[in-house]
Amino acid sequence: MIRVLLADDHAIVRDGVRCILARTGDMTIAGEARDGGEVMTLVRNTDADVLVLDISMPGRSGIELIRLVKAEYPKLPILVFSLYDELQYAVRALRAGASGYLTKDNDSDTLVAVIRKLAAGGIYLSETVAEQMAREIMPASETLPHTELSDREFQVFRLLAEGMSPSAIAERLSLSIKTVSTHKTHIQQKMGLTNTADLIHYAIRHQLLDANESRRACR
Repeated sequence: MIRVLLADDHAIVRDGVRCILARTGDMTIAGEARDGGEVMTLVRNTDADVLVLDISMPGRSGIELIRLVKAEYPKLPILVFSLYDELQYAVRALRAGASGYLTKDNDSDTLVAVIRKLAAGGIYLSETVAEQMAREIMPASETLPHTELSDREFQVFRLLAEGMSPSAIAERLSLSIKTVSTHKTHIQQKMGLTNTADLIHYAIRHQLLDANESRRACR
């Protein structure tokens, strides 16, 4: 029996994944977490074969959580299961230690197959992610400014691009407003941008927001 830990802040997603795995006959949900603060407690107290992790939850960021989990449990495979397009986070997640990245628009058969693959010691890369990683290691490849951001800076950058205020971001990430403002300054310096409008336009131009987020950012 493959024991799966599921971390997602949306109850309807957890319910759906639980039902999908219950139909397989060889998988079970061994524990659930609703936010970043619960994830480490869950993995420390529950024997599991795979952690299915939403990359965007309240509290710690998904990238940070991946590193924390892998530092303590290097053999635990992590499947990032996210609404965010692969081009936005997949390479960062894999570099942090994830074994696979799957977007939530995939069907249930794909989810089950990927979990089985990771539980057996494999990794999962879509063609898009594999190509992206190959391009990044090719010599003389052009480096886009957003790829030079730290994981926390990239997280703040995306939330700013979604139209969130520094105070809302501070509350979302459990940071001080001063820290968020410092991140914003560093982001603008690294990317050569002068204001939030420039950040939004850059994110839309480079397809770093999904369709709904782009519409919200442009309002």
